[in-house]
Amino acid sequence: MGTRKIALVTGGLRGIGLGISHCLARADYDLAVCGLRTEKECSQVLSELRSRGGYVLYCRTDVGDRQAREAMVEKIQQHYGAMNLLVNNAGIAPEERRDLLEASEESFERVLRVNLQGPYFLTQAVANWMIEQKRARPQSYACIVNISSISATVVSTARGEYCVSKAGLSMATQLWATRLGQFNIPVYEVRPGLVQTDMTTSAREKYDKLISEGFLLQSRWGTAEDVAKAVLALAEGTLPYSTGQVIMVDGGLTVPRL
Repeated sequence: MGTRKIALVTGGLRGIGLGISHCLARADYDLAVCGLRTEKECSQVLSELRSRGGYVLYCRTDVGDRQAREAMVEKIQQHYGAMNLLVNNAGIAPEERRDLLEASEESFERVLRVNLQGPYFLTQAVANWMIEQKRARPQSYACIVNISSISATVVSTARGEYCVSKAGLSMATQLWATRLGQFNIPVYEVRPGLVQTDMTTSAREKYDKLISEGFLLQSRWGTAEDVAKAVLALAEGTLPYSTGQVIMVDGGLTVPRL
């Protein structure tokens, strides 16, 4: 694999994750990507990524499943032998939006398992591997980026479990940044706002109207590439003295205004 860096992007073949994968591939990263579909079902998008000239390893993995996560990390270790960048991007929305007074415990458990528990313990496994790499090669590069959401602080009472999962991921970023600081492994949070993906399709009309009425300071939907550029900047060390920090990619949505 030469001197090319290795990145794992969870949920890396659709939406924001695919944008991140393309951006990293253009920047000469070899990739490991995971998702729930079979490799055959992902063949076209995998071919597009591989056309960038790097290697792309696909792992069919539910990040909320411990055994699946462990198998994925082992597969990446056997294939690449190293990892420089972890992007915890995979996430799900509630299957059905319900008011807090009616939402089910089953939905809460499902969303938290994938959006918080999965990346938390995947980070644990990868961080221990990165520490081993650092001890063997002190100059080796390592970085972790968590993709959360403005929902970490912006309330949506029809999807409380999603908001709680992203708020938890935000705290996890600070926890891991604190724990890994001594090993020179920075950990960042990228917090997207309204981004055009399949997850936001059902709300497109609602937010088109709000955007036209001045909801955002920058009057357009965000794109996966907007988020990907922030991830690449962090991965390339553009903010080397900012571990634990939140990078907003929200078009100014969360700027307090009167």
